[in-house]
Amino acid sequence: MRPSAVVFGYHNVGVRCLAVLLAHGVRVAIVVTHGDAAGETIWFDSVAETAAMYDIPVIAPSHPNAPDLLERVRAIAPDFLFSFYYRFMLSPALLGVARRGAFNMHGSLLPRYRGRAPVNWAVLCGERETGATLHEMVEKPDAGRLVDQQAVPILPNDTAREVFDRVTLAAEIVLDRSLPGLVSGSVALVPQDLAAGSYFGGRRPEDGRIDWTRDARDVHNLVRAVAPPYPGAFSFVGGAELRVLRTLDMGERDPVEGQPALYVRNGHLYLRCVDGGLLRVLSAEFGGAPISSGTLWTRFGTDTVTLHN
Repeated sequence: MRPSAVVFGYHNVGVRCLAVLLAHGVRVAIVVTHGDAAGETIWFDSVAETAAMYDIPVIAPSHPNAPDLLERVRAIAPDFLFSFYYRFMLSPALLGVARRGAFNMHGSLLPRYRGRAPVNWAVLCGERETGATLHEMVEKPDAGRLVDQQAVPILPNDTAREVFDRVTLAAEIVLDRSLPGLVSGSVALVPQDLAAGSYFGGRRPEDGRIDWTRDARDVHNLVRAVAPPYPGAFSFVGGAELRVLRTLDMGERDPVEGQPALYVRNGHLYLRCVDGGLLRVLSAEFGGAPISSGTLWTRFGTDTVTLHN
């Protein structure tokens, strides 16, 4: 008999993991998702549209732990409950409905980077590796026993979006590899050593403000961690917003240290940071309009713009 599941899903990870379940013959009785947040840039695929393509019922309750949803899932009596990039915690009562276990796909190598926005935090912290982890869901977030995980690299000039795409593929690989063992009951779950990991909270657009007292490495990591489609790194010059959308760190340095500045060097637009480190600016905006090495003078009336907090 085909195993049954209720899927809580959103975003690209939700789309790809739902596809894996269906490819393995899992009967998905219902998909629970949620509406897009107001003002959010929707650059990712829709779980609801994917489910509809397969004639799977879709609901988007205001909260996943409402009594009517609990009763609906109980009536289904699924073998499994899966959460794939769903943004809400599920109650112990809901987790307990699944007869053969409730499992979540998390975008890091647990126990590291438990919590919110794990890919963005990993890039911000300058990690060279992250990945996807399938784990048992318990009341505490991202704390359940591990099923399997897959690592992916983070290169020094990768943006969070580029890393997220790799993590999505890693999630697909992990679920595809693990599902036969989950269905057969042969998977050996491994407890996490939470003391060896870390927990991070959510991020807000205002967290992208650049601190010009930080060195070039830290500024570069912030820029790439929040680069589009995320809100972007920003500062203010003369009361107008400067958005630094992409930088390239090639290990270059300026003999002048001290005051950070935006200026043209060898035909390219650069940020000079407080430690003298240079970041080539590949994309930036000032007052909502693009700026480049050829327009710096036009926009600012000078070829060197000092930057400060």
